[in-house]
Amino acid sequence: MLLVSVYLATKGILTAGDVILFLTMVALLEDQLTFIGSQFNSFAESWGTLKDSLTEITESHDVADVQEAEPLPIQKGSITLENISFAYAGGSVFKDLNLVIPAGQKVGVIGRSGAGKSTLMKLLLRHYDLPVGKILIDEKDIAEVTKESLRASIAVVPQEPALFHRTISENIAYGKIDATREEVVHAALQAQAHEFIETLPESYDTMVGERGVKLSGGQRQRVAIARALLKDARILLLDEATSALDSESEVLVQKALLTLMEGRTVIAIAHRLSTLRAMDRLIIFDRGEIVEDGTHDELIEKGGLYADLWNHQAGGFLED
Repeated sequence: MLLVSVYLATKGILTAGDVILFLTMVALLEDQLTFIGSQFNSFAESWGTLKDSLTEITESHDVADVQEAEPLPIQKGSITLENISFAYAGGSVFKDLNLVIPAGQKVGVIGRSGAGKSTLMKLLLRHYDLPVGKILIDEKDIAEVTKESLRASIAVVPQEPALFHRTISENIAYGKIDATREEVVHAALQAQAHEFIETLPESYDTMVGERGVKLSGGQRQRVAIARALLKDARILLLDEATSALDSESEVLVQKALLTLMEGRTVIAIAHRLSTLRAMDRLIIFDRGEIVEDGTHDELIEKGGLYADLWNHQAGGFLED
């Protein structure tokens, strides 16, 4: 653009003043387009979070508690799937699936897109009722307990955690509404979040959102982990909790997750297979079926689907 302007000026078509004015207008237009692009990306992220929240709200109304449903008192956190079958309108996901996860075991769930990983998470949270089979937590059928008590007993750290337009402290305390400031700070320390929170304008009283501070992906994840720590649930679901982070943020989030996973039953989904390598157990899904089950070393030695995925992952990520 600069070369064209200079050329036109040398031909007498444009004056030097015209060139300067033209380039100034181009620079201003470029700034505006960059701003519009960033706002669009922000809107897309917000819309994704809103869409997920609205879906959860509508699903909560579709799945009703049975009469005489009882609260679920989780003491240990064992999970059992007994002959479950489930299908969406587009086709079957699970058929006669059986799985036992002892209390305190940390399980990585692996598979290509459409293998059934996310559906498993939704069924554990009872976003859908099963037409066939049972899901038991501590030997109690989750279809016979209240949804409120079930979801209160399970902590979830998603890929894109939803933060409210409230203070940092209130966002963390969402995991335990009556939490004291000391409990909030302790959770933030464990989640590797305290240090960055202390640098914010009003520390824990800093507002988050459009009229407050914008947090990075790694900072949002650490707030979500602090929230989960405060909730202190026996069962923890990690849904791509580190996939969207840069390497520096991932190191901090991984440290926080190690603290969060201590003493809990964990089910983790990740496309980055290296993040699941240290799990007690890896379960490999393919087309809704468990095709392999074992530790990383056992499955590599077996030379099956997991070994193939491990050897062919692109840049540390599982290709769809």
